[in-house]
Amino acid sequence: MTAKNRALASRRPQYSRPVNGHAREIPLRDHTEQALNSYFDSLDGHRPGRLYELVMREVELPLFQAVMDYAHGNQSRAANILGINRGTLRKKLREYGLSA
Repeated sequence: MTAKNRALASRRPQYSRPVNGHAREIPLRDHTEQALNSYFDSLDGHRPGRLYELVMREVELPLFQAVMDYAHGNQSRAANILGINRGTLRKKLREYGLSA
């Protein structure tokens, strides 16, 4: 871990105490940071490209799948949960082949 990463880690709250009966719950932010660090480590000297597009492609599909499952297919409810309008949700569902 670099000095910069240690400094950033020291500013983050610690989540080692049990929450909801689980030994440890790791926030999504930490999973994301770990995945990105692993990605950068695996580049082996190559430069990353179009990282925003890569991350969005990897994250949006499971996000929409999970929210649609949670909303039992109700697009209005799913759009409300996501904080987007229903038209945007429908467009994204079509893009990912999730529309009925």
